[in-house]
Amino acid sequence: MSRHRRPFSLLAALTAVAASAALTGCSPGDSEARVVPPSAPPTDVAGFCAALHEELPGTVQGLARTRTEPESDLTAAWGGSAIVLRCGIPQPPKMLDPTQDGGEINGVGWLIERLANADGGGFRFTTVMRLAYTEIRVDKEHATDAQMLVGLSAAIARTVPEGISSY
Repeated sequence: MSRHRRPFSLLAALTAVAASAALTGCSPGDSEARVVPPSAPPTDVAGFCAALHEELPGTVQGLARTRTEPESDLTAAWGGSAIVLRCGIPQPPKMLDPTQDGGEINGVGWLIERLANADGGGFRFTTVMRLAYTEIRVDKEHATDAQMLVGLSAAIARTVPEGISSY
C-alpha cells in the first residue's frame, strides 16, 4: 500500500452498507466470540498487543466488549463477533498492493478491504505503519460508519509505536 493519501472514502463505503444493515436489523451477537489468535508473534509484537489489550474500550459502536474463546491478549471482540480485533498478525499481502484503499483516523493509518459475501461481508481494517499489525473485522450489520475506528485508533496510537513491522 502506498503512502500516497487518497481522499478518505470510508464513510461513503460504509453508508452503502448501512442501507442493507437497516433492512436486516442489528443483533449484538453471542455473549462470547470464537477468535483464532495469531500464531506466536515475536516477543516485541506480543508486548505491544498486550499493552493494546489493556487500553481497548469497553464499548465500540454501542456494543459491549465480549469474552473471546480462547482468551488471549492478541484478541478482543464486541457484540459477540460483530466486531473482532486480532493484534500481532503477519503483514497482509494486500498491503504491498499500491492500488488498495487506505485512510487515517486519529493518526493511525488503515488498509481498508470490503469482504466478499462468502467471507460474511462487512469490512476488514488493518493498521499500517505500526510495529504490530492489528486487524479489525466488522460484520456487515455493524459496518455503518467510521466512528467505530475512533476509539480503537486512539488505543492503538497510545500503545503500538509507529514504524514498519518486520513480522
